[in-house]
Amino acid sequence: MTRPLREPLGLKIYRTVSRAGAPVASFALKQRLKAGKEDATRIGERRGEAGRPRPEGPLVWIHGASVGESLSVIPLVQRLKADRPDYNFLVTTGTVTSAALMKERLPDGAFHQFIPLDHPDYVETFLDHWRPDAALFVESEFWPNLILAARRRAKFMGLVNGRVSPRSFEDWKRQPNAIKFILSSFDLIIAQDPQNADRLSALSGRSIETYGNLKYAAPALPGDAAALEILTDQIGERRRWLAASTHPGEEEPVLKAAKLLKADFPDLLTIVTPRHPGRGAEIAALCATHGLTCARRSAEEPITPDTDVYIADTLGELGLFYRLCDVSFVGGSLVDKGGHNPLEPARLGAAILHGPYVFNFVETYREMRRTGGAALTRNEREIASAVTRLFADAKTRAAMTEAAREAAEAGAERILSEVCGKIEPVLPAETTH
Repeated sequence: MTRPLREPLGLKIYRTVSRAGAPVASFALKQRLKAGKEDATRIGERRGEAGRPRPEGPLVWIHGASVGESLSVIPLVQRLKADRPDYNFLVTTGTVTSAALMKERLPDGAFHQFIPLDHPDYVETFLDHWRPDAALFVESEFWPNLILAARRRAKFMGLVNGRVSPRSFEDWKRQPNAIKFILSSFDLIIAQDPQNADRLSALSGRSIETYGNLKYAAPALPGDAAALEILTDQIGERRRWLAASTHPGEEEPVLKAAKLLKADFPDLLTIVTPRHPGRGAEIAALCATHGLTCARRSAEEPITPDTDVYIADTLGELGLFYRLCDVSFVGGSLVDKGGHNPLEPARLGAAILHGPYVFNFVETYREMRRTGGAALTRNEREIASAVTRLFADAKTRAAMTEAAREAAEAGAERILSEVCGKIEPVLPAETTH
C-alpha cells in the first residue's frame, strides 16, 4: 500500500488549532464532569495520564469509543488473548457506561483506560506511556491526532468492524484528501457490512473486505438473578413490554402506544430504559403529562399494581430487562440515531420491534426481518398494533423470538474466526520493549 507523501494542509491546520485549544479542551472536560459524563477519579486519563503502569511484554491497544463498540471488543479480546496468551491488551473507551462494562467483562490480561481527548499533547502523553506494539480501532470515529500519532508508534494498525455513518460519509467526502490520508494509516481495514465497505472504499481508495458484524459474536448481556426474581414477583402475571435504549423524541410515541394498549390490556406494564439514565426525571414528567403513573428504578421505587410505566434509569441493567420482557422495542430507531443493537434482545429471548432509522445495523435488521425475527414500526399506532398481535398470539411470538435468536447465533463463530484470522498473522511477533 502506498501512503500519501504529504499530509494535507487541512490536517496540519487541525493539529495547530487543536494544540492551541488546550484551554477549550480543559473547559470541555470540566463541563462533562459537571454533567456526570466523566469519572472524577479517572479524569486524568482523558488528558492522557495513565491510571496504572504499563505491563511488561507485548501490548495490543484496542479502542472502541462507546458502549456499542466496546461490546464488539469483548469477544475480539477474548479470542486474541486465548490465541496470544503472551500479549497484554489495553482497551480504551470514551464513556462512563462503557468503562463500567469493561470492568465487569474483560478477561484476565486485559484492562481498561479512558481514551484521551484528541489534543496533540494528551495523545503523546498517552502513547509515551503505553507504547503499543499494535493498535486496533473498532468501528470508529476518526480522530486525526490520535490516529496519526499512533501510526508513528505502532508496528501494526487495523480498523476492525469499520463503520462510517451516512452523515459522516457525506461530511468526509468534502475533505477527501484528509480522510484518505487518515485511512492510509491502517495496514488492515475490515468493514462490518457491505454498505460500510463501500463507503470506506470510496473514502480510502482501497478495496475493503467484510465478514459480518462483530457484534454478532458479543456475549449475552448479563442480568442479576436476584434482581430478576424481585421484579418478577412485583410484576406478577401482568402483561409487559420493553422500550429499550430510548432517546429524546421516542418516549412520546412509546407512551402514546402504552395508552392505546391499555384499552385492550388494562393491567399492562410498560418498561422504559433510556439510553442515558440521567433522563429518568424527564421521562417521569412526560408520563405525568400523559396521565400515566410511573416508578423510577434509580429512586428504588417498587412496581405496584398501579404502576403504568417503570422507568429503568440505571446503568448496566439492560440485560435484566431484556430477560424480563419477551416483546422489546429497540430504540434509537424512531429518531435519526441509526438504531441500537438488536442482537442483544435476540440472544435473550425477545421478539424485536424497531423504527425506520437503523443505518447502524442495516444488514442485521434486514436479515432479521427476512427470517421473521424483527418487525418495523413507524409510530405509536404501529407499535401498539404489533405489541397487541404478539400478546394475542403466543405461537407467532415464539416463532419470532426463535428466528431472532437463530439469526444472532448463526454467524457469530464464523465472523469472529474470519476477523481474527486476518488480524493474528499480522500482529507483531515480538516486542522491543
